Amino acid sequence: MMRNKALIAALAGMVMAGAATGQAAAQEVTLTLHHLLGPKAPAHSQMLVPWAERIEKASEGRIKIDIYPAMSLGGTPPQLIRQVRDGVVDIIWTVNGYTPGLFPRSEVFELPTVFTNDVAATNLAMRDMFAEDLSADYEGMHVLWNHVHSGQALQTRDKLARSPADTAGMKLRVPGPTGTTVVEALGATPVNMPVPDLPQSLSTGAVDGALIPFEIILPLQLQEVTQYQIEGPDMERFGTTVFQVSMNEDRWNSLPDDLKAIIEENTGPEWLNEVADVWVNSDKRAIGIAVEQGNEHIVLTREEMDAFNAAMAPVVDQWIADHPEFDGAALVEKARAAIAKHSGGS
Repeated sequence: MMRNKALIAALAGMVMAGAATGQAAAQEVTLTLHHLLGPKAPAHSQMLVPWAERIEKASEGRIKIDIYPAMSLGGTPPQLIRQVRDGVVDIIWTVNGYTPGLFPRSEVFELPTVFTNDVAATNLAMRDMFAEDLSADYEGMHVLWNHVHSGQALQTRDKLARSPADTAGMKLRVPGPTGTTVVEALGATPVNMPVPDLPQSLSTGAVDGALIPFEIILPLQLQEVTQYQIEGPDMERFGTTVFQVSMNEDRWNSLPDDLKAIIEENTGPEWLNEVADVWVNSDKRAIGIAVEQGNEHIVLTREEMDAFNAAMAPVVDQWIADHPEFDGAALVEKARAAIAKHSGGS
């Protein structure tokens, strides 16, 4: 009888251990992350991959994130939002402007004279304002973080532009609706296209240039199809682009609370400052290499940049007028104040 009791106890222990093991296994998750750029792009190699590795380490292997660059799971960049909302993939990194009209509130941070050159402050300002001012646009998704790049520089094929008069008549690639209004304000023709299409368009003359940061020079080899890289003093730019890293909302809700906490801990202010450093440092490296290979880095004078800012000022008023569904003027004021709060690092 004693031996039977011992056997029963041993079997019960095995069942309990098996149940515990099964419970732990049930909490282990593998997430797919899909994005548009190739594996050599800084966004992939210096931002998304290190972040995924950090999450895996912090979770002691319970979260694994498989990253699929260059639209390798199929579709086109504008379809990424639909893919994550439909649960085709778990997480996406994409440009908000590739799906015009879906994220109008976040566009406030793309506007020239709202964003000038402080990437970290802008990332943190978007975080501050997300719940109250921006979240309504992100139905069906749980946003892990928003960020901007170093800002739109003017990169041209063979024409030097030091004033709005010089851009008149040019065809310039833009990433989304705010870029469109900027280019129109400069008297140029906007051409909306995903960034992977840009090198071919420049080489054939389909566009004369682009509003785009310097960091993209290296992954797309833009130094081979452009001659001039133009920005204002102190790295001042012509607006910027908002990106998002978002998860399918149902997938997020299915995660255990402790795994959610790990992800949240690794997408907070400290991480947003690191993301800013990735983009700023990539910009500096790229422009240095472009100059080494014979391109001209043009830094406008204060007076020249002021002329561009004066030409672009109506873009803010137009954006406000185009969005009567919310108080755009108040959002502009709040965004500027939030950026100023964090300016200089936080």
